[in-house]
Amino acid sequence: MKRRLLLISNSTNYGEAYLGWPRGHIQEFMDGTGVRDILFVPYAGVGLSDESLQKSYDVYEAKVQQVFAELGLRIHSIHHAPDAVEAVKNAKAIAVGGGNTFHLVALMHKLGIMEAIRSRVHEGAHYMGWSAGSNVACPSLKTTNDMPIAEPASFDCLGLIPFQINPHYLDANPEGHGGETRQQRIEEFLVVNRKMVVAGLREASLLWIEDDKIELKGSKPMRLFRFGQEPQEFEPGSDVGFLLK
Repeated sequence: MKRRLLLISNSTNYGEAYLGWPRGHIQEFMDGTGVRDILFVPYAGVGLSDESLQKSYDVYEAKVQQVFAELGLRIHSIHHAPDAVEAVKNAKAIAVGGGNTFHLVALMHKLGIMEAIRSRVHEGAHYMGWSAGSNVACPSLKTTNDMPIAEPASFDCLGLIPFQINPHYLDANPEGHGGETRQQRIEEFLVVNRKMVVAGLREASLLWIEDDKIELKGSKPMRLFRFGQEPQEFEPGSDVGFLLK
């Protein structure tokens, strides 16, 4: 299957600049493509402004543009487009930012860009996403960590990969915490979705996908979950292309 994806667990590590740790990977991903203009999807970015959602999207666009400009890239946010589907059809590269996955998926379905982006990526457009933007590359949003602040028409997402990602995966079980751990939440998902595989993508890690090949990059190992099996750990640099089969 034709696809070129950069699926990033998180935008920012504690104490670092915004999109600090993945900048080199983003630049490498775009170098050699001849593409400098990127269509940005900001709809996960709620609460960045008290004025309105549109203002939040403006703030988000400016924040991402500041970083991408340093890499010689230009961001054009889809929320300015008079026809969102047409904007996707004309895009050679697409970036989907993090934030609230439910709100992002709700808007993607409402505007008709879920199918448009899927088709455009299969036609050769480069796709990158971080956090919620990685979640929507999966078959569904069901392994997000977010609250359902909006109700999408469907939980179905882009399905650019056949497995699920849990971004910001945490091993920690804080002292005094009485709720489920992240691993327990994923295991609950697998009880109901037994044929699915979930990649626990820790912060400061990403998946670089070229057609039917995947490499884990970054500084943290990935934890892989299957129903009825012990989780597996994969170190950075691992070829995990079997996940696409």
